[in-house]
Amino acid sequence: MSDPLESWHEEKRSAWLYRVVAECEQGTPRAALFGELAQAADDQAEIWLRVLAADGAPPPAPFRPDLRTRVVASLTRLFTPRAMHGVLAAMKVRGMSLYTQHAPHATPSKRDDIGKRHRTGAAGNALRAGVFGVNDGLVSNAALIYGVAGAAQASEVILLTGVAGLLAGAFSMAAGEYVSMRSQREMFEYQIGLERDELEKYPAEEAAELALIYAAKGMPEGEAKRVADTLMENPERALDTLAREELGLNPDELGSPWTAALASFAAFSVGAAVPLLPFLLGAGNSLALSVAFTALGLFAVGASMSLFTGRRAPLSGLRMLAIGGGAGLATYFIGAWLGVTLG
Repeated sequence: MSDPLESWHEEKRSAWLYRVVAECEQGTPRAALFGELAQAADDQAEIWLRVLAADGAPPPAPFRPDLRTRVVASLTRLFTPRAMHGVLAAMKVRGMSLYTQHAPHATPSKRDDIGKRHRTGAAGNALRAGVFGVNDGLVSNAALIYGVAGAAQASEVILLTGVAGLLAGAFSMAAGEYVSMRSQREMFEYQIGLERDELEKYPAEEAAELALIYAAKGMPEGEAKRVADTLMENPERALDTLAREELGLNPDELGSPWTAALASFAAFSVGAAVPLLPFLLGAGNSLALSVAFTALGLFAVGASMSLFTGRRAPLSGLRMLAIGGGAGLATYFIGAWLGVTLG
């Protein structure tokens, strides 16, 4: 069970930020929603006050937003709530799913429908991340290798540089992915823990908040209340839905940080190995073969990206070839210039 004083502070902070979001949304239907959510958070803070009083604890000092909360509020006013929805969700501002919808969808009308629209797409996201990881490794290591080649360095130096670039880039990508996924999971675990406590302490108020969010999405008020009340009959399903609809979090997309790190390492390494392969094999004309392998790799990656962009595969492949080829040529000529200047 969470600390009542901390929970009181969380609710007061949420109420304060709700009013900031409502202010930013002035003139839209969302303004009324966030105004009502602010009042609901204040009501829930009163519940925690009563818990403190029952425990014999002194009442807290009047709420004053801390520096972090004020910074988030300022950024929300500057960049809009939509741009800041991820940060606001981490600050326990509910209703952020309103900003993560890319297309209208039907609000679930029975328990078995909850979460169905979130159960697909994980494999597609992994494939997309893999393609972009390969692309990063291919372009960055090719540019590094051709920059050194332009300086007229020996094949042994180019090989050493390429291996170093592959390892440095792969470890950097893996570390970044691990930290990102770990931070995301910690945020989710913290927020879901708070929701679990609140669901146990005041389920009726949580159901009312969920009904408000469904109503803001266009569902008739009576139907929204019925769906929310139905969800509350199953605590685990209710907790999952509250995370999605109130906080804008998707538990299905939070995988293992180690798995993400290893996948990122592997994807980058595969891409970075393409321009390096002829030098590793000691081929006679390593540079020419490397350029050919890189060109084929760039076209293949670009064509693969058409799966996500909807563009024609040949056009996408040629565009990627032009972009990557331009980067390789630029670093080659810069390397050649530096080789002459410093030589």
